[in-house]
Amino acid sequence: MCMKVILGSHARYLITTEMLLLAVFMIGMLIGSISSAYASSAQVEKSHQATTDLTELSLEELMNIEVTTVSKKPEKLSDASAAIYVITQEDIRRSGMTSIPELLRMVPGLFVGHIDANKWAISARGFAERYAKKMLVLIDGRTVYTPTFSGVYWDAQGTMLDDIERIEVIRGPGATLWGANAVNGIVNMITKTAGNTQGALIGTTFGDREDKVINNVRYGGMLGDDGHYRIYAKYFGRGSFDDASGHKAADAWHQFRGGFRIDSDLSETDSLTIQGDAYHGEERETLTLPILIPPLSETLIDTIGVGGGNLLARWNHAVSDNSDTKLQFYYDRTKRKNAQLGELRDIWDLDFQHRSKCGMRQEIIWGFGYRYTTDRHDNTFWISFDPPNRNDHLISAFVQCDIKSENRSRLTVGSKFEHNSYTGFEIQPNVRFLWTPGIRDTMWASISRAVRTPSRVEDDARINYDAVVIPGNLPGLVSVFGDRGVKSDELFAYELGWRTNPMDALSVDIAAFYNVYNKVIALRLGESFFESDPTPHIVFPIETGNFESGHTYGLEIAANWSVTSKWRLAAGYEWFEQRLRIKEIDQTSGAVVSRLIEQSYPRNQFHLLSRFDLPNDMEFDAALYGAEGFIPPLSFPRIPGYFRLDLRLGWRPTRDIEASVGVRNVLDDRHPEFAPGLREKATEVPRSVYGKVMWRF
Repeated sequence: MCMKVILGSHARYLITTEMLLLAVFMIGMLIGSISSAYASSAQVEKSHQATTDLTELSLEELMNIEVTTVSKKPEKLSDASAAIYVITQEDIRRSGMTSIPELLRMVPGLFVGHIDANKWAISARGFAERYAKKMLVLIDGRTVYTPTFSGVYWDAQGTMLDDIERIEVIRGPGATLWGANAVNGIVNMITKTAGNTQGALIGTTFGDREDKVINNVRYGGMLGDDGHYRIYAKYFGRGSFDDASGHKAADAWHQFRGGFRIDSDLSETDSLTIQGDAYHGEERETLTLPILIPPLSETLIDTIGVGGGNLLARWNHAVSDNSDTKLQFYYDRTKRKNAQLGELRDIWDLDFQHRSKCGMRQEIIWGFGYRYTTDRHDNTFWISFDPPNRNDHLISAFVQCDIKSENRSRLTVGSKFEHNSYTGFEIQPNVRFLWTPGIRDTMWASISRAVRTPSRVEDDARINYDAVVIPGNLPGLVSVFGDRGVKSDELFAYELGWRTNPMDALSVDIAAFYNVYNKVIALRLGESFFESDPTPHIVFPIETGNFESGHTYGLEIAANWSVTSKWRLAAGYEWFEQRLRIKEIDQTSGAVVSRLIEQSYPRNQFHLLSRFDLPNDMEFDAALYGAEGFIPPLSFPRIPGYFRLDLRLGWRPTRDIEASVGVRNVLDDRHPEFAPGLREKATEVPRSVYGKVMWRF
């Protein structure tokens, strides 16, 4: 009862704080819209015409979409020397997906597994788990990677999907430019400028299971002659998944989110972007927590309070097409509260970069940054930090040089230099080579070093994980202990890639990789000891350390085929193998032994997407996903292989009106995609239907 009171009070605090922050945003934007009411309709129409329409691009033009994640500068997708895939706004619209994690299913070589209705495991090239410690995720240049558990709270990341211009996904390291934790991949979500979201939008999605209701409202207008703004509000309520017996689980959730963006041209060479978001919501989960009195566990339906906000400002100074300067600052606040832990985290980040051309064939990009992070944790018996409050600093600098030659090749060399509060100084270099032997082929290769820094949990936390029965009268407590001496994970990555257009209607992108991991942070069982507080018991410690090493390798293939002018197919396939070993202590002899880790990531996975334009402005879209069975980390029961089929029927009589209906998971009543933690109840993805209506005016 006490826990419910605390939780309820926290939820009210979240609503008050975030609603207040959002009200400030909305009032400011409404004042701006009133002040700019004199803007003519012609100006608004001109802004509409400036919007790039990816629905009308040919296959060749899609390959020439500009991306920025690989080199921190605009370059054609076909010229990027990395395994990159772009999800366009048209892909988003026709997917029928309603959340960012679900959109990532269409990326070749990226694993997306639902843990329950409000949690996902997302990773590239192995090491899939809830927080995906080796994946860096950014939204408009703002990192959403949390230092608490090393990973991403996917339930807290969202915006109106219609406002996303594209999602750039790199499989493989990108630490030279983006820093530590960009080890196995980068997800960079880039939203549209305010000038490309003018006018009003109202949309609603409703369904029987997964998407109970999703409501979106957005309005964009002009600020004077050289500026634009937009404001948006979004609410969703998502239903529960099923448990293994087919009954509804207690994992439904709902969330409210709102925000704004302002883009202004200060001069012919200077532009300013200011944007922010705020959110709050509640999620449910079923937990089984250890206790030190019989029956040594208790099961409860827990409510997780989530909330936070962010504010970002970015100044761009463009001297020419080959020279520019960027200065960015953002502030981010994250709040979470459940039965196991309360967390409040603030991040301040400053980033500067400069790009210039040196001579006819060389270009240098360099920069530096500083990040200050402060956190406060409300410790419980189940999770505790020592100290509960901590301040961390990250100082970084990078330099990268592109050298073009006369034989249609390009060499890229660079390195990131960082000093963090956990492991000190880190260097992360890379060398990339790209060769274009003809107009239809591009080949590239790279060698990189990247690191993943420890999380707070791995550094200074204790997690009382499970209670067990042992001979005698004392209970046993399985506890995970952090270690302040733990070092960063280390990766040496070797990659090869080939992009080709064998004919005008077909493009193929192939990437092969070989990754060598050293000093990977892992867990192993230590020697037991006696503890008297809060009641006498035996502790079976699980130690944190750099106990794991080995290598992974694989092949990724993506293909796009315009079968006709009305029918387009996209396919992706990944083959993955791992050879990872962990050092353990033999509990009988005390000797250190090495054990091979079972395959903890699908060996084979694929997807096939079909986009078909029917007569009378109708659309029929299908998506088939498949993954081979595997055993998730920490030896949970095996996840069986599965196929998932999603269908969508849409009607778009004009560019501004859209309606659609769809069915997800057509082939199964339900299926599991990933295992929960030891404490959470397992749930399975059910079949669901939905309808959607969108109106722009």
